[in-house]
Amino acid sequence: MTPIFQTSTFEYLEPGKHKGYDYSRAGNPTRTALETALAALEGATHAISFASGLAAEQAIIQTLEPGSHVIVSDDTYGGTGRLFRRLFAKYNIEFEFIDLRNLPLLAQKIRPQTRMIWIETPTNPLLRIVDIQAITDLAKKASKQATHERIVTVVDNTFCSPILQKPLSLGADIVIHSTTKYIGGHSDLIGGAVMLNNQADAESLRFIQFAAGAVNAPFECFLLLRSIKTLALRMAKHNTNAQLVAHALKSIKNVKEVIYPGLKSHPEHLLASQQMQGFGGMISFRIEGGFEAAKQFFSRLRLFTLAESLGGVESLANHPQTMTHASVPESQREKLGIGADLIRLSIGIEDASDLIQDLSLALDF
Repeated sequence: MTPIFQTSTFEYLEPGKHKGYDYSRAGNPTRTALETALAALEGATHAISFASGLAAEQAIIQTLEPGSHVIVSDDTYGGTGRLFRRLFAKYNIEFEFIDLRNLPLLAQKIRPQTRMIWIETPTNPLLRIVDIQAITDLAKKASKQATHERIVTVVDNTFCSPILQKPLSLGADIVIHSTTKYIGGHSDLIGGAVMLNNQADAESLRFIQFAAGAVNAPFECFLLLRSIKTLALRMAKHNTNAQLVAHALKSIKNVKEVIYPGLKSHPEHLLASQQMQGFGGMISFRIEGGFEAAKQFFSRLRLFTLAESLGGVESLANHPQTMTHASVPESQREKLGIGADLIRLSIGIEDASDLIQDLSLALDF
């Protein structure tokens, strides 16, 4: 097992000359081992491990200059939107939230100040599928025009993990993960990671991390290395279970709509089939009866836990309107359809028949 180098500082050979590491904010052997594994998972040249997914997002945005324009998936994690709207917007960076499935609209929104396109796919919580290849091609084409500088494409790959989707192979410049979720997989750590191939971008991000200090501790790095060993096995089970649960939900009482890319009824099912190597472990559905019915459903669950987060071995249920996406402006939630009737499930690796029975009993009211 990789040792845990639980140290803040390292011995120097002589003044100004260290043995490879000097201070754990700048680098630590356990973190190096983790970053090597993360890069290999995503098929990247570089990986940088952060204290959280939002710390990783913050570092990416800090590579931009004031006056930059960023186009963002409108159906994105609530914390991402909060970071962009309430923090970085104060520093003269403009964030424009649009439906990235609409490629003509995206082409129309690109302008000379556009420096980044922020993609989530599947999106959170509506599980929309965005065409990574088409967007990265569009960004590269725009970047070649004389009036434009380079447009960096960033893909949040958290919902898929590197097992089910490889955005770099589809043309993306940067891939980001909340390693808290599927890569960590046991709901016992907080972490984030950025994977990329561009040397200059990697050096810029490493400097930002070194200067600002958003590193994860050696013990969290050790736990993530432990989790990576079972990632492929866990993702296969998440995927299989979610497929069974999604099909079962379609015929369960008090369910209005089931949203899962693995269902043929999903509007982007074909794209998901081409872009992903499995449909993942996340399901959203709409419940009959609105918020009161949702509260009753949550109170009746026995195997699913009402909680934030996702991607752990245990199954979780979430109410986006009041939990993960409460920070999204109400008008935006209404426009997207993140209402009182929407429930998001993170399907764990328990026995699928037990999970289906739990949902059936909880929805039988």
